[in-house]
Amino acid sequence: MVENEEAIQKVYKAKEETKPWIRRFGRVGYMVKGIVYMVIGVLALFSALHLGGETTGTTGMLEQLSGIPFGNMLLWFIGIGLIGYVSWDAIQAITAPNNNKGSRVKKIVTRINHGVSTILYAGVSLNALSFAATNHSWGEHSKSLSEKLLTYPLGTWLVGCVGIIVIIFGVQQVFSGATGSFLRQFNRMEMNKKEKRIALYAGRVGKISRGIVFNIMGSFFIITAIQAKTYQARGIDGALSKIIQQPFGRWMLGVVALGFILYGVYCVIRGRYQWMSFGKRV
Repeated sequence: MVENEEAIQKVYKAKEETKPWIRRFGRVGYMVKGIVYMVIGVLALFSALHLGGETTGTTGMLEQLSGIPFGNMLLWFIGIGLIGYVSWDAIQAITAPNNNKGSRVKKIVTRINHGVSTILYAGVSLNALSFAATNHSWGEHSKSLSEKLLTYPLGTWLVGCVGIIVIIFGVQQVFSGATGSFLRQFNRMEMNKKEKRIALYAGRVGKISRGIVFNIMGSFFIITAIQAKTYQARGIDGALSKIIQQPFGRWMLGVVALGFILYGVYCVIRGRYQWMSFGKRV
């Protein structure tokens, strides 16, 4: 087993040297993504503890940052840093460099997943840069995804399909967190025991929390498809608000908020130790 790990490491080191600047930029992107989730988690935790925070998504989080000292610098850092994450996600959507094993269907699903992620985080990056430059959201006057889809023929079916896809992704996140399978994406040969332990527990709690929120978001889209009311489809902010409305909602929100913070920690560690190669994994 150890020999196999060492063989994998040698192959990856040889392949990775071809585009080191892309790898470094991608690693920074993962770390910045982690910061985004940490800030959202901290705001939600403050809300759960009645300390003045908000249950907000990425746009609300960026707006909050724009109003604090040095927030503008942080917005520029997030906006530029996420370009690295978007670039690596786009590479994976096109070439699937870390998914050379598995069925054809699995590869297609993985490419679609990275493609959607590329679009979503490109929007977050543009929003951060827009807030940094103008104090306004890039998509402030544009329609939501559900509003756009409902204008098309069979729009309600499209919204429903989006909801199902989001729920499937949420279930996958919960499964990945529960089983710890996400550790396969780490170069564990370079990690010490403490780093492995932190990555495992942070990833488990973080992914399960993120999966729960995505399942709630997916249900919003399905309700929108059934009722044809766009206000039903909401993002992370709507999902967190829904949690707090439940019995013991503030306790539940506090747990999910801590999960988001830990997911951010997991992203930072992943940025440092993820396998990144254009070659085949053996």
